[in-house]
Amino acid sequence: MDTNHTTVTRFILLGFSRIMEHQVFLFPVFLCMYIITVAANLSIIITYKLSPSLHTPMYFSLANFSILEILYISCTVPRMLSDLLSECKVISFSACAIQMYCVLLFGGTECYMLAAMAYDRYNAICHPLLYTQIMSDIVCIQQVIGSYVISAANALIHTALTFSLPFCGSNEIDHFFCDVPPILELSCQDIWVNELVIFVVGGCVIIGSFIVTIMSYMKIISKIIKLRSTLSKNKTFSTCSSHLIVVTIFYGSGIFMYFRPSSSYKTGQNSVVSLMYTIIAPLLNPFIYSLRNKDVKSNMKKMYFLLIKF
Repeated sequence: MDTNHTTVTRFILLGFSRIMEHQVFLFPVFLCMYIITVAANLSIIITYKLSPSLHTPMYFSLANFSILEILYISCTVPRMLSDLLSECKVISFSACAIQMYCVLLFGGTECYMLAAMAYDRYNAICHPLLYTQIMSDIVCIQQVIGSYVISAANALIHTALTFSLPFCGSNEIDHFFCDVPPILELSCQDIWVNELVIFVVGGCVIIGSFIVTIMSYMKIISKIIKLRSTLSKNKTFSTCSSHLIVVTIFYGSGIFMYFRPSSSYKTGQNSVVSLMYTIIAPLLNPFIYSLRNKDVKSNMKKMYFLLIKF
């Protein structure tokens, strides 16, 4: 066993090893989820790229969100699939740090992107006449770049603080990827500074963007209630409610994972909770945000018929 931060060269990801007899079943399930997520998001990106009619602020955000989803889910699932088929679930110290950084980077970016898309929908519904002025091309680009830059700084802070700790005793991570809470459990040093940073800095990312997202949808719902047309009201409310379901899954599981006391952690609980925001939410997002959209579906059909002709 590795005993301290100077000699630790690897960790062991326990993942779902506690239910070995189920791993043969879990592999095809997670593989299918990964393939569906990547394929759905790729189809959205290609449709946006090849459809001039979709080159608007909303679809620009959706296309970039699809790129982010592919990057985010690819941080964890390929490694998890490999571990499900392997008896040796070892990950090096540096590889673990890189994975943690990438998960925090893309996860944090998703928080800001969800808030940006909620703000976009708010302006489109509540300020339709000013929409193109408020959500200009430069604003959309700034939102995407800003989301990555802020999240990169946040990810660097948490990763650096976590891997500057000394580790002793067990080097087994009770998780399927290198995440902050389960790794902090392995430290033989007081982690109050790390927990404080998670609450303060992490709170600005997760809680801050969550508040912006919820406020945007509350204003949208308030606007919907005032609509006279029952058809328009039902259509808009259906869209917003499906968005809120995915937002609740993503933020709810993330908040539960990072903002609960370390004393409340239970064996195997980390993996189950993390599945919600690392796999389930990315799987649902393309169907909720894009593939239910009539313009996206219409352009996909056009592309499909063109491919058939060729």
